[in-house]
Formats: sequence, C-alpha cells, structure tokens
Amino acid sequence: MSRMGDVLAGFHAAWEFESDSVLIRYERGLRTPRLLSALGERRIPLAAVGGVTLTAGKRGTVVLRAEPRPGADPLMEAAAGQLKEGCDPYRLVLPAERETLAEYYADELQERLTESGPAERFLVDAPEAPLSFKAYDGKASFDGRTVRFRWFWTGASSAKWKAGDQSFAVSALSGVEWRSPEVFEGHLRLLRGEAAPTQADQDPGAVVFGLGYGPVHESLPFAAAVLAAVRGRGTAAAVPAAAAPRRDPADIAERIRHLGELHLAGLVTDEEFSVKKAELLAEL
Repeated sequence: MSRMGDVLAGFHAAWEFESDSVLIRYERGLRTPRLLSALGERRIPLAAVGGVTLTAGKRGTVVLRAEPRPGADPLMEAAAGQLKEGCDPYRLVLPAERETLAEYYADELQERLTESGPAERFLVDAPEAPLSFKAYDGKASFDGRTVRFRWFWTGASSAKWKAGDQSFAVSALSGVEWRSPEVFEGHLRLLRGEAAPTQADQDPGAVVFGLGYGPVHESLPFAAAVLAAVRGRGTAAAVPAAAAPRRDPADIAERIRHLGELHLAGLVTDEEFSVKKAELLAEL
C-alpha cells in the first residue's frame, strides 16, 4: 500500500487502506442499500482477501471488488451467494473517470495479498450481539449465548404454538441456514444436528420471513452473528444474560385465548392445552 491511511471514496462507501487491513465505511443515506447502512463499517484483514478485481460498471462507473476467501467472513458465509449485487459489502463503485486511480489501488492491494483458498476460521468480525428482528411468525433475539424465538399468535403455525417459545444455546447448534426474504420461502433456520421438518413454518427451530418481515439488513447480520458464535467466534461480544422479564398480563391472556382456539379446533390435545396454559400462567 502506498501510504497507510490512504482513502478511496466511491458511491455509498469509502475504503481506508491500512498496513494489514482495509477499513470500509458505509454511508447512511436514503440511497445507500439498507444492509450497508446497517453494517456501518467493517475492518477486513488482508488475510481474509483472496484477490482483487476491477471491472466496468453501469452508467459510467467502474467497480473495485475485494474477493473474500471462502470461510473468512461469517456474513458472506451466511449469505451463501444470495446477496444482490448492490448489497455486496466488498464492492466499491466509482465514477469511470477515476478508473486509473482505482487501478492503482487494485494493483497495490493485490501485491499485499499473501493468502488464497478457503480460510480455516473466520477472520472478519461478525456483527455484535445483542441482536433481534421480527419475522412473520415470531421475534428472534440473540444475546451472544442463546437464540430465542417468541411466537406471534397472528403468524405462528399450530405446530409452533404447541412447541411453545424456544431457546437454543449456541453450544447445541451446528449451524445456521439463511434463505433470503427476497425469494420464495425465505427463513432463518437453526441447525441442531437432528432431522427438522421440511417446511420452516412447521419447524420450532426456524422463523419465517415475508410480507416485510425479516428484511436482509436485519436477518442476515443476525444469522452471521449466530454462525460466528457457533463456530467459536463472536462470543467475546456477548452480553450477560438477563433474567427473563415478566410478561404483560394482557399478552398472556391473548396467548391463552389463542391456545383455547387451537384446542377447540382439535389442533391441541386436552393435556397439551393444560400444560401450556400452566406455563403461560407461571410467567405472570
């Protein structure tokens, strides 16, 4: 790199070149993709980069892109190739008249790269916990140690209501499956090393996206943080688990009412109804 601290600014982002990393700062404007705004800034170690490309972009632009090594970035691992081009955090779009400058930095950066191929561990920091977002059928939260799903009576299936609200310790998970909310049947599923229902709406270990719920800028950083914790990274960002707050009595009453509707419809047995009702009453 020519000088530590050099900055190359483009549309929606600026790259600051350091001796062993690139600090990427994303704009927080109305035209900036929401995922990039949510990320704020990311430090990418040069060890996490396998190559650099410079290509022609759209409408008089050029695109400088750092190519992350497979397995180096939990965000890209969780995305699994589903991000739209405009949301790619490794792209820097510049006016075509700055192509010569972009080419210079691309060459300088390429010369500093010494690693290639899959990384043995995550090298880029994951988004920090605590994190939460609303899916279509429940609220997902993660404190760095435990993932919790709290079901919404308006969206959760009877199978999830029967199972009740869920808590999953990171130590009990084997991975995370994120399917973009921008495609059919988007969801976030926690992999537990056991057979799970094919449909996410029937799996108590999954939350379903859709109708504006579980947007990329909320659900993908969440998935990346959980994935990093599962693989032994990101635990330092965890916050101490707080005691579960007492539920709103009106909320408990509404949940019991919905449980009663499932019971009357024959979707919940007498025993299941009694057990779940007792659990809900105990939360008051």
